[in-house]
Amino acid sequence: VIQAAETLPSDFSGENTGAEIVLDRSGKYLYTSNRGNDSLQVFAIDPGNGTIRRIQIISTGGKTPRGFSIDPTGRFLLAGNQDSNQLAIFKVNAETGELSDTGQKFDVPSPVDVLFVPAK
Repeated sequence: VIQAAETLPSDFSGENTGAEIVLDRSGKYLYTSNRGNDSLQVFAIDPGNGTIRRIQIISTGGKTPRGFSIDPTGRFLLAGNQDSNQLAIFKVNAETGELSDTGQKFDVPSPVDVLFVPAK
């Protein structure tokens, strides 16, 4: 173990479990999700020693985020909110790794995983 990192805000006191962990294609940012706090976390990765530093916690706008994925272009992150039956879309800032909520949500029954498949 090199480091342990907290994924919850210091003032959160409810029950929580972690779900997905995704590394962006550049290897600069790590993303995680929390079920309970219903949030996504963004961590910057130090290229010298591999340690991480949390730079953002953002609400998924729904309940019980499970799987999420960054689209093949690296511009968007789609998060499945299982208990609110929706897929939420976030824009990824390529320079900072931070997420911004696009406000776009789609009704999807109990999404638990997000996978991009090449078109044929």
